[in-house]
Amino acid sequence: MLKRKQVAYMERVRQLVGLSDKIAREYTGRGVVIALLDTGVCPTHPDINNRILAYYDFVDKENDFDDKNGHGTHIAGILCGSGSMSEGRYRGIAPEASLVILKVLDEKGNGKTQNVIHALEWLLKNHRRYHVRILNFSIGFLHHAKKQEQYHLIKLLEKLWDDGVVVVVAAGNNGPRKGSVTVPGICRKVITVGSWDERYSSYSGRGPTTCCIVKPEILAPGTSIMSLDSKKNGYASRTGTSMAVPVVCGGIALGIQKNPRLTPLSVKLLLYQSACKTPGDYEKSWGRFQIDKFLDVVEKQSIKH
Repeated sequence: MLKRKQVAYMERVRQLVGLSDKIAREYTGRGVVIALLDTGVCPTHPDINNRILAYYDFVDKENDFDDKNGHGTHIAGILCGSGSMSEGRYRGIAPEASLVILKVLDEKGNGKTQNVIHALEWLLKNHRRYHVRILNFSIGFLHHAKKQEQYHLIKLLEKLWDDGVVVVVAAGNNGPRKGSVTVPGICRKVITVGSWDERYSSYSGRGPTTCCIVKPEILAPGTSIMSLDSKKNGYASRTGTSMAVPVVCGGIALGIQKNPRLTPLSVKLLLYQSACKTPGDYEKSWGRFQIDKFLDVVEKQSIKH
């Protein structure tokens, strides 16, 4: 288990999820576009390398290309940071993937559900224009949010899924109590990610959910992850299931690079087939995300077809 002050450098995260140097040399996420709904991203960080294809601000409508909170920039680094400022130590999972940034949270990390809905409506109309294959949705909603808005949000995510976008969301940080997975992690279709580091993280949201299916489906490292900082173009450590989501999204990007014909449903099936179940993992998940095993089953499916 991680000690209290220990940080999980990305090189350690890559080791935990089976992303060897050999795999990393062959698969980098090149050609794969990931949409990121969050607090924005600092576009001037050297590890982003001008790989932001589009940036839309649904908070103040200024499209000012910033991230005053840092949450979105941190996630972008886990997803696809190049590691150029750290000699590769903080390199992301898919360091050549590209991004479409949809800013829906303000400098305090707060946001309105309607802004998220508007962003998802925009993405539904424009994902083919930018060739978006994956949506990283590392934000959750409190239970007192308006039920009608929650319902609308989930329906939009399901439409994106049906339209070919792999939607990956966070389980939330309200664990370990049962039934603590947050919206939209309760959605039946999407892939919901919980956090683990040597053992299942106590804060990670857990099922069961009202939809009576396993949630979260997959677990990935999320505690004390060192990644990009929006201030002074440096690095910082953050914790949460928000940080576990881009580990999985980045791995899926490698799978799509290997086999561009993958659909959301096939990605979910392959995650199920490749998850590593070990003693001590939370019994209501499929298991831990392992990129090497995931790419192996992607290859087997490619051979079949």
